[in-house]
Amino acid sequence: MKRCKVVGLLVGTVMVAAGCGRAPGPASGQPSGPVEVGVVTVRAGRVVLTTELPGRTAAYLVAEVRPQVNGLIQERTFVEGSTVRKGALLYQIDPAPYQAAYEQARAALAVAEAALPPVKLRAERLKELVAIRAVGQQDYDEASAALLKTEAGVASAKAAVESARINLAYTPLRAPISGRTGKSTVTPGALVTAYQPTPLVTIQQLDPIYVDVTQSSSELLRLRRNLENGTMTRSGPVAGKVTLLLEDGTPYAREGTLQFRDVTVDPATGSVVLRMVFPNPDAMLLPGMFVRAVVEEGVLERAILAPQQGVTRDARGNASVLIVDGSGKAAVRPVATDRAIGGSWLVTSGLADGDQVIVQGLQRIKPGAAVKAVPFVPAAPPAEPPPAAAPAK
Repeated sequence: MKRCKVVGLLVGTVMVAAGCGRAPGPASGQPSGPVEVGVVTVRAGRVVLTTELPGRTAAYLVAEVRPQVNGLIQERTFVEGSTVRKGALLYQIDPAPYQAAYEQARAALAVAEAALPPVKLRAERLKELVAIRAVGQQDYDEASAALLKTEAGVASAKAAVESARINLAYTPLRAPISGRTGKSTVTPGALVTAYQPTPLVTIQQLDPIYVDVTQSSSELLRLRRNLENGTMTRSGPVAGKVTLLLEDGTPYAREGTLQFRDVTVDPATGSVVLRMVFPNPDAMLLPGMFVRAVVEEGVLERAILAPQQGVTRDARGNASVLIVDGSGKAAVRPVATDRAIGGSWLVTSGLADGDQVIVQGLQRIKPGAAVKAVPFVPAAPPAEPPPAAAPAK
């Protein structure tokens, strides 16, 4: 009889406990309404598209100074690394042998010119006499041939004088362009030869300066296709403007222009060369420096930008976002992204103007859950600590 009472008491206790589990109270810790999430409403707007292309700087003009005559260098008149003007004297080759050759050619010309008048007068007299048959035709023909030979000798002597004058004019070596000189390969007293393979000095014009970058042919085709189908447009008067990032990541202060795009694709790299021109009055850019050019491609008039913190990717890399649908629930929306612009992704498909993208509270909800959308407010950047007080003296 006692055993039956104990069993009845235990069964009653279990039923009471089960009843308590079926009726949770407000203090059970479960949410009782929609979860509050921060959202960003995306809007279609005008976005200027740019791309960063790696490249190197190159001198605007390069002149390798070589001698055009043989001789000894008498003097060098410039300082290595200095800036020279076009026409400035750089080297002086010993002019003495070329001066003597010039004088000799002038003397030979004088002899040839002195022999011309009597031959010419004899030919003219015989021409009159042969007309009245006072002399034979052969005499006149011989006089005419002698005149032509003497005139040819005068022309040859004039050419020899001009050649000697040119050689003499080549003895001073002058700067063919304005620019900065490099290291000199010879010193006074060195023997140089005409058109030698090693230049005496190289002059480079650095203001303005070229920047040569490479762009893949696939990107070039994509850009052309977007322009042709109207997805992207040129940005009017600012088209072709280029900015520059230096090797350490700092922006270059001056803006350049796109000069031309090469018409040949490099078969080894599958890319084409783009050449830009930048002003360089302070010579901050030197030939051979590695830079990144920020080239403006065009403008998207109705572009959609989605915050990066609201875009997630699966194991295959497919991007998606959670949005608040018309019924106030979280819904998954697959999207296609093109590139990062600032802190956002450029979305090419999957979102429309006015969609609310959830960017805060993603860990607390699942697709289909009821949510309460509130505008997302970015956290303020941390304040900089005040400067330390100066120690008391």
